[in-house]
Amino acid sequence: MKTFPYPMLNPPPFRWHRDEKVTEPKVHEWIHPLNIDGTSPFADDIDVAILGVPLSRSSISSSAASETPDAFRRAWRSFNPYHLEEEIDLTPLRVADFGDVRQHVTDISQCHSNIREAMASFRKHLPQTLPITIGGDHSITAMLVQGWKEAHPSERIGLLQLDTHYDLRPLEEFGPANGTPIRNLIESGTLRGSDVWNIGLHGFFNSRSLKKYADQVGVNGITLKEARKKGVPATIRHALSQLEKEVDTIYLTLDMDVLDLSSAPGTPAGMPGGMRTEELLEAMLIAGNHPKVKAMDIVCLDPRKDVGSVTVFTAVYAMLNFLVGVIKRGAA
Repeated sequence: MKTFPYPMLNPPPFRWHRDEKVTEPKVHEWIHPLNIDGTSPFADDIDVAILGVPLSRSSISSSAASETPDAFRRAWRSFNPYHLEEEIDLTPLRVADFGDVRQHVTDISQCHSNIREAMASFRKHLPQTLPITIGGDHSITAMLVQGWKEAHPSERIGLLQLDTHYDLRPLEEFGPANGTPIRNLIESGTLRGSDVWNIGLHGFFNSRSLKKYADQVGVNGITLKEARKKGVPATIRHALSQLEKEVDTIYLTLDMDVLDLSSAPGTPAGMPGGMRTEELLEAMLIAGNHPKVKAMDIVCLDPRKDVGSVTVFTAVYAMLNFLVGVIKRGAA
């Protein structure tokens, strides 16, 4: 593989000690950071790349989501790359940690520009590799999808969003913040409102005006109550089946506040009444199994608010379940 030109990336902030003699590695021993010189740790192509985006300055609510990529990597040592119920070994997947997108200390627009450039460059040089991005607040999703669109201008992109919120607040009032990424993508022409499927909406956490705007632009907003009537897995499959008819690429974005606050205390905007952990984990496995889901991110996790690392562990679990789905694509 050619060296990846990534001046917009910093290497991972730390590297786990690796014992090459280990026959059953933990996740932190299975995921390889890039070599010191920036070359691939694998002789063959990379299947999955992990990118960190430590940005939370663009969050409307107080957040330390910038700490998530580091916390995420440190949690890997608590997991095995083997799913007991599915009897799936993840180690055949070649997964590389590409480090973090560089962030400016004060200039949010520069941070966002770096994110777009990172995704665009990544797709141009490693088009067969599936990127998983660890945020960061939800503003990064708009930049990542715009970067993808820059690299693949002819593609029609759909969005599967797992979220308590619409994230459709007006840009003229809030700017490119964590409450506006989906509106940003729609109004920039990056994707169509009808190509957005948001599953997990509930309760008292969205305004009437946002619901009206969602309806006007054709966003498919599925409340958690609706999803549970059909079953969350069936709802996810339905959304994917509708998207696959219309789009070339499906981008999955997981906002951790889709979970009930009791299951995810480490979220800046978590609230009661959300999704159960087992519902989310099954949704991630189903999404990972779909061949048109070509990228994903996990956003809006605040490790400083977390209790006993439960939210961080759940996010890692969700990513691993997604990869179980990915590896099952080849077995189908």
